[in-house]
Amino acid sequence: MDKGMSADEVVGRLSSGMTLGIGGWGSRRKPMALVRAILRSDLRDLTVVSYGGPDIGLLAAAGRIRHLVTAFVTLDSIPLEPHFRAARESGTLERLTEYDEGMLLLGLTAAAHRLPFLPTRAGLGSDVLRLNPELRTVVSPYQDGEELVAVPALRLDAALVHLNRADRLGNGQYLGPDPYMDDLFCAAADAAYLSCERLVDTADLQKEGSPGTVLVPRWSVTGVVEAPGGAHFTSCVPDYDRDEPFQRAYAQAAADPSSWPAFEQRFLSGDEADYRAAVAALRAEATP
Repeated sequence: MDKGMSADEVVGRLSSGMTLGIGGWGSRRKPMALVRAILRSDLRDLTVVSYGGPDIGLLAAAGRIRHLVTAFVTLDSIPLEPHFRAARESGTLERLTEYDEGMLLLGLTAAAHRLPFLPTRAGLGSDVLRLNPELRTVVSPYQDGEELVAVPALRLDAALVHLNRADRLGNGQYLGPDPYMDDLFCAAADAAYLSCERLVDTADLQKEGSPGTVLVPRWSVTGVVEAPGGAHFTSCVPDYDRDEPFQRAYAQAAADPSSWPAFEQRFLSGDEADYRAAVAALRAEATP
């Protein structure tokens, strides 16, 4: 089955009020072309689950997030995402659930396995339980009788991830050093949409990496989008590194309310082709 579609077709299948999981990690291999397509839509009141980066910053700045579930929101080389900082300081982010990285992983794993929760020692004796009063504890039914935190399943209506390669059946391949949690995001979702740098024939997935690099299986994927540069300005190693000059320009504009409208008009007011053209123009301006 050919699952190829466009980014706008993916967003057309989403609805306001949904719970979306966004793959990647910080400012690394984020499905930014799909995020930009959401920004061009009317979607809002979203619950977003993410190891957050500029995906969260942009959606928060546009007022699309009602509830954020995260372990952090960072640009990596810039520790705190400036739009996220502003949303937290102004109180415009209606609800925040903040777990540690391992608890978020367990929540996705529970959802992927259709379990109501998974137990962990993480969080015991910390402010995670005080700040998230909805978390419950359970007692081991075995002789040890240990008290554990029951991390609830993070069930997703839809997942958005970006990988290096994919075939039209929905098999997704990463070629960088870290798989992140993209396979879990897809398995935890009712529908998963995968963008990739390049679509290839199924047999060609083995030419660039071992079978283990085919991280996302086709059974967990609903649609596939070929989006060259689709993670920009985050990294998508080995296809490209993070665009640090662009990220610095983004962060400077995001931290200055008087500068952001001009940045938004230049880079986010058009479609994906317009975005790539604007980025190329910025690079040309910086070239001596």
